[in-house]
Amino acid sequence: MSVADAILRGDRQALARGLSQVEALGAEAVALLDAVWSRTGRARRVGITGPPGAGKSTLVARLVRLFREADRKVGVVAVDPSSAFTGGALLGDRHRMSREAFDEQVFVRSLASRGSLGGLSRAAPAALDLMDAAGFDLLLVETVGVGQVEIEVAATADSVVVVLSPESGDAVQAMKAGLLEIADVLCINKSDREGADALAASLESMLDRREAPWRPPVVRTNALESAAALHEALAAHAAYLDENGHLEERRNEGFTRRLRNLVADLVAEAVLGGAGPEIDQAVADVSAGRRSILGAARRAAEAIVP
Repeated sequence: MSVADAILRGDRQALARGLSQVEALGAEAVALLDAVWSRTGRARRVGITGPPGAGKSTLVARLVRLFREADRKVGVVAVDPSSAFTGGALLGDRHRMSREAFDEQVFVRSLASRGSLGGLSRAAPAALDLMDAAGFDLLLVETVGVGQVEIEVAATADSVVVVLSPESGDAVQAMKAGLLEIADVLCINKSDREGADALAASLESMLDRREAPWRPPVVRTNALESAAALHEALAAHAAYLDENGHLEERRNEGFTRRLRNLVADLVAEAVLGGAGPEIDQAVADVSAGRRSILGAARRAAEAIVP
C-alpha cells in the first residue's frame, strides 16, 4: 500500500511519514500531494496569529479540547521559530500540547519557520492539505508571531484569529503589522490583566473605521476561563462563510495567493541556483563602492534574465 493510500485510510504513521516528505518540499512531496489532492477541501482551517507572548499556544490547546468535546477530529500545525544554528524547530508548541497529542483523534505537528517572512513555514500550508486529506475535519495552524506585513496565514485559513494581550501596546503593533486587516476574530487573551478594557475599546474604535461586510468580534479569554467565547465566535464566522458562497470565494483567493507565492519562490530558486558569478560580481561592485546594492542587484538581474 502506498503512503498516499495509507494516509487516506487514516494511518497516523503514514501521515507522519508523509508530513516529513512534505516538509522537505521535494519530488516526493509533489507526488504525494498530487495523489491526495482530490480528497482535500473538507476540513475547516483556523489560523491563530498575533505578537509573541500573547499566549497563542495555550489558547490553541484549549481550543483543541473544545473541538474534541464537539466530537471534531483535530489536526494542529504549530510553526516554531527556527534555530539560528540548525534551522530546526524548537518544538516548544508540541511540548505545550503534549496532553492533547495523546488523543487518537488529535494530531500535532511542529514545523520550523526557516525564516519565512509571513510567520509560516513554506511547508505548513501543504502539511494542512495532507491532514485535510487524512480525514481531519478541523485544522488549527499557529504562526510564529513575527508580525510582518506578509501574513501568509490569511491565504491558508478559512478563519483567522488574531490574539493580543493587554500589554506592550499590542493594538498599535498589530495595526502596524497588518494583522487587523486579516483578522476574522480578535481575541484579547490574558484579559484578567490591567489594560484589557482599554485594549478592547481601542480595537472597537479601529474596527469602526474598517469597511468590510464582516465585522470581527472582539472576544476575551484568560487562564482561568475556557475559550468558549472564541469557540462561539469561530462558529459564527464559519456560518457566515457558508452563506452565499463566501467560503468558496475565500478559498479561491487563497489558492491564488499561495500559487503566486510558490511560483515566485520556485522561479527565484531556479534562477538564482545557477547565478553564482553574477552574485559574486554584484558583491564585489558593492564592496568596492562602484555600485549601490540596488544598482548592483538590478545589473545582476539583467545579466541573469536578459
